[in-house]
Amino acid sequence: MRVSGKSILVTGAGGGIGEGIARRLAAEGARVMVNDIDGAKALHVTTEINAGGGMASAFAADVTQSKEVKALVAETVKLHGRLDVVINNAGWTHRNRPALEVSEADFDKVYAINVKSIYLATIHATPVFRSQGGGSFINIASTAGLRPRPGLTWYNGSKGAVITTSKSLAAELGPDNIRVNCINPVFNPDTGLSAEFAGGPLNDERRAKFLASIPLGRFSTALDVANAALYLASDEAAFISGVCIEVDGARCV
Repeated sequence: MRVSGKSILVTGAGGGIGEGIARRLAAEGARVMVNDIDGAKALHVTTEINAGGGMASAFAADVTQSKEVKALVAETVKLHGRLDVVINNAGWTHRNRPALEVSEADFDKVYAINVKSIYLATIHATPVFRSQGGGSFINIASTAGLRPRPGLTWYNGSKGAVITTSKSLAAELGPDNIRVNCINPVFNPDTGLSAEFAGGPLNDERRAKFLASIPLGRFSTALDVANAALYLASDEAAFISGVCIEVDGARCV
């Protein structure tokens, strides 16, 4: 049990990568707070984790709203007695299209969910970590923040911001024994956003285009990302901070 007894909050965990992370950490002994803006989805994941012998609770919250993030953190501490790890997984993208065709509303939504959510989690969880003598943030960024490609310009920029912010926070919060790392997954066709990334339904042509850019010859899975998160959340990574782990089959080489 690599994270036995740890209190871990995972945002956007009602499906996709977040769900995979929550399930993997629970299987390794963590007490997981499953957050999603859709409370029914969060509850479904929680119910299945608990039925399988894990420990999980659900909390619906919009990670772009300060009051809701504050309440989410407070509820996690109330239930678990502490908070060891925050995994900022909630994310969004505009549809793959030319930069000038992305609406202002879509731009605002991308930056609110991908970047402001990390600001809010930092604001509300850092005081808890400091009071406990330490903690860990794990931010889910993307290979798009390292190797941007046309069509997802504003999304790419938001993930670049996540990467730089994570490194800066690692340096700033290190003296408080707070670690900050990020994970950069490559394209995963099983997420709810796959059609947006691809610019339309994920047909054979679009799948082949993405796959051709990955040297290991397959897409990432939720389990691939969850295993990286498990390492970063564990005591095995006690001296790891300010790094990004590319879960990308050598896509960014």
